[in-house]
Amino acid sequence: MTANWKPMPRYKLTIEYDGAPFFGWQVQDTLPSVQGALEAAVKAMTGADLRVHGAGRTDAGVHARGQVAHVDVDKQFPPGRFRDGLNAHLRPHPIAVLEAEIVPDSFEARFSAVKRHYRYRVINTRANLALDAGHAWRVPRKLDAEAMHAAAQRLLGRHDFTTFRDTECQAKSPEKTLDQLDVMRDGREIIIVTSARSFLHSQVRSMVGSLVWVGEGRWTADDLSAALAARNRAACGIVAPPEGLYLMKVDY
Repeated sequence: MTANWKPMPRYKLTIEYDGAPFFGWQVQDTLPSVQGALEAAVKAMTGADLRVHGAGRTDAGVHARGQVAHVDVDKQFPPGRFRDGLNAHLRPHPIAVLEAEIVPDSFEARFSAVKRHYRYRVINTRANLALDAGHAWRVPRKLDAEAMHAAAQRLLGRHDFTTFRDTECQAKSPEKTLDQLDVMRDGREIIIVTSARSFLHSQVRSMVGSLVWVGEGRWTADDLSAALAARNRAACGIVAPPEGLYLMKVDY
């Protein structure tokens, strides 16, 4: 018996997926979901119906390069074998378990997280997207990335983000602390990087859409500040589509 053996080990999974074919992370009765595909793979390995708990419930069409989940399994597999087995059963879904490790029972993918990192990709081009179709937001009008970045700094810190919160958001409070919101240009691509302990439903896409309005010259930084201060969903700019959003990493 090894020192790490326990009767029902908890596995931490680091997961990458293309969100395009799925109706979000959360399992659904009749629609495909990332969580549902993972749970089917776990059942194929273990024979049991087990819940896979994710660090964040990404929306339909949103991608991940570093989603984290945990699952309690009634038998112990070497972590590498568990990872490889899940990947075999996940085919042909565009989901990959990058890493599996046994963690203490105190670890919770959602509640143990101390920071979540997202990236949003805008392709600033008049041409249609080919390779990036379904994986970025095409904005044809020329964007001023420097103006977007300057305005974004107005949203840093702790605020009531009701303006940038989906009307169906179930969070108990609209107050969040935004640690990072950077905008940079790399050729024709505008990259928005943001991090916080947690985000409201649609908060990132709502902020990105409003920043694009700044980049297009429709709004100034003061307009963005006024929208935040309004604490009113109707004051939000456009909401960016889901296909440009990636959950990059979760810190513990």
